[in-house]
Amino acid sequence: MISHPEAFGRVLVIVPTYNERENLAVLAERLFASAPTVSLLVVDDGSPDGTGAVADELAAADPRVHVLHRPGKNGLGGAYIAGFDWGLAAGFDVLVEMDADGSHAPEQLSALLSGLGDADLVLGSRWVPGGAVVNWPRRRELLSRGGNLYTRALLGIPVKDATGGYRAFRRRVLEKIDYSSVASQGYCFQVDLAWRAVQAGFRVQEVPITFAERERGESKMNGAIVREALLRTTAWGIRHRAAQARRLGRRRS
Repeated sequence: MISHPEAFGRVLVIVPTYNERENLAVLAERLFASAPTVSLLVVDDGSPDGTGAVADELAAADPRVHVLHRPGKNGLGGAYIAGFDWGLAAGFDVLVEMDADGSHAPEQLSALLSGLGDADLVLGSRWVPGGAVVNWPRRRELLSRGGNLYTRALLGIPVKDATGGYRAFRRRVLEKIDYSSVASQGYCFQVDLAWRAVQAGFRVQEVPITFAERERGESKMNGAIVREALLRTTAWGIRHRAAQARRLGRRRS
């Protein structure tokens, strides 16, 4: 349990959902058991399995739970943008991204929030000392590690897990980085946000987490998400290196 969550101000945990009926109530129970003073915002993309109705039931029974209904499956990035808009308008001081499928342990939220003592954005990282993954096939681990190495080398971003989706933002970060203009989805959305925060001069810190593969429901990961991340990161890297070369040329001239 987080002993002094009030030290961080008002905390909102944003959980996008699509067909997570089996997981949502369990996640909410674990979240409030470990952090009873935080609030939960469920952003449901019109789940055909009735996840939205489960969210409404939770909200009716607990004032800490709020629900945003979107008309259809419009992507992880769009769901988080809607959640950020809602949370900032409602006056929350810290906004947290968390997966609905249980892969992000609510019990580790305290580690992310504690990191805000020295940072503006805290990333839950699988690839720093102490981080781990559970029940992942070797191929997926290699894909994630390789993608993060590629991202770090190409963009010069000083983090080891830029693609992870368990993270805590101070509101000033989101107010500064123009998150609403991020068109990316999936892994790439997370890379884009982290890179914007670094470029804006915010303090970014990683804390180790254990990422557990979902036990119920179907993964949303697919080849299109991986291809988007590769193509967009490559394009950003080319532009970033070209801009660096121009700056170096101006200094020499």
